[in-house]
Amino acid sequence: MLLHEQTTVEAADTLEAAEVALLPTGSTEQHGPALALGMDHLAAEAVARSVDRPEAVVLPTLPVGASEHHRQFHGTLSLSEDTFESTVRETLASVADHGVRKAVVVNGHGGNTAALRRAGMALRREGTLFAAPYNWWDGAEATIEELFETGVLHADAIETSVLWHLREELVRPDELERAEAGASDDWGRTVEGATVGFDTADFSDSGVAGRPTGADPEKGRQVFEATCDALDSLVDWLAERPFEELAPEPHR
Repeated sequence: MLLHEQTTVEAADTLEAAEVALLPTGSTEQHGPALALGMDHLAAEAVARSVDRPEAVVLPTLPVGASEHHRQFHGTLSLSEDTFESTVRETLASVADHGVRKAVVVNGHGGNTAALRRAGMALRREGTLFAAPYNWWDGAEATIEELFETGVLHADAIETSVLWHLREELVRPDELERAEAGASDDWGRTVEGATVGFDTADFSDSGVAGRPTGADPEKGRQVFEATCDALDSLVDWLAERPFEELAPEPHR
């Protein structure tokens, strides 16, 4: 159920039936010359919307995240981590006002992860709502390991494959070699174990980390289906549990 497509009268019935709210989050940021800026939020939105059942309500996507480290590349939009965290907290608190007190934040951008964990901890501590952060690639970890040589980096073969499956028109296959030519083989830059590359531009000329020429839309389909299955199981797990069971442990 997509909340934003309903009237307030229809939403009353939807929210009454719902046990779990799904909030897609991502980013609008550079993904090199071959992928659209919306990769992260488009993937998260597609995964969240794959859960089509009365006990789950899908909230509007938050398309801008914490992406300051991509700021040197054209098109990148960014919120501070504090602003992003507050937006997530307040959005989910408003859902709790309607009686839905369990949620999954379906996330597509690694830069959001720390803020989402803080938001979830705060909402739980306050007794407002239980929110589980869910990075789509974590739910597909076994499939990714089977199909690819590395985990998800940035605009690499894995992300490219997923977007190629979801939105073929948003991938530029003729730019994949250029993207890889200027890419880093890993994420970040360190010297003697210390981080010395804080921005993507410090270690990647194209904005890419990984080898996007290995992308394959069929592999993208398999990864997408795996993470959708995992999310569906997570919704099952949450829907079956009383809110009180998800509260923090008492002081010891």
